[in-house]
Amino acid sequence: MEKRYLEHALITFSVLLGGELVPTQRLQSQIANTSVVAADSGIRHALPLALNPVLWVGDFDSTDNETKIRYNKVPTILFPSDKDMTDGELAVNFALEKGAERLILCGAFGGERTDHSLLHITMAISLAEKNIPSFLTSGIEEGWPLIPGDYIFNFPEGSSFSIIAFSKIEGLSISGAKWSLHNASLDFGSSWTLSNQVYESLSITLHSGTGILFIKPLL
Repeated sequence: MEKRYLEHALITFSVLLGGELVPTQRLQSQIANTSVVAADSGIRHALPLALNPVLWVGDFDSTDNETKIRYNKVPTILFPSDKDMTDGELAVNFALEKGAERLILCGAFGGERTDHSLLHITMAISLAEKNIPSFLTSGIEEGWPLIPGDYIFNFPEGSSFSIIAFSKIEGLSISGAKWSLHNASLDFGSSWTLSNQVYESLSITLHSGTGILFIKPLL
């Protein structure tokens, strides 16, 4: 089954997470006309992106009073600090409940919690396995989950990218890049597929395994 990560008509929600985010023109175009759900301190990204969240969820332990006052008219769902789910996962689940068919996870990288960043990556892979497309972004870096299938990406020529395996990957093929592969095996923990470069329309195929494509699109 071919998965084309290009513009399409799926109902898209942007989820504002607590990591780092740079309001680039590319990001602005990606989130245009999407509905927005914010997770706790992730709502701070709404102002520089000129977004109006439809929902704000979390325990609000990492949001200052000034921000709470600024967004006091946004519908909120308050959770206790002692809970078995992160604010980010709660926000994703509420976006799906509101009809999201595709997710843009904004502010998914960086911040004070490396464990949260890793969770966002594995969450995106899990969503892909449930046939829910998503990608992660900091505005200057993007992460695209890879599960078995064929992919075509529309990235600016010259963009640098890497593929990180989250398990052993079999049948990996890469074309439209400086270094191509055909039906290769990629071990978990291997650095073989780091630091490649987009030459034209980037195509990736894998027969088994999971991973993530990290890319810094030329802006």
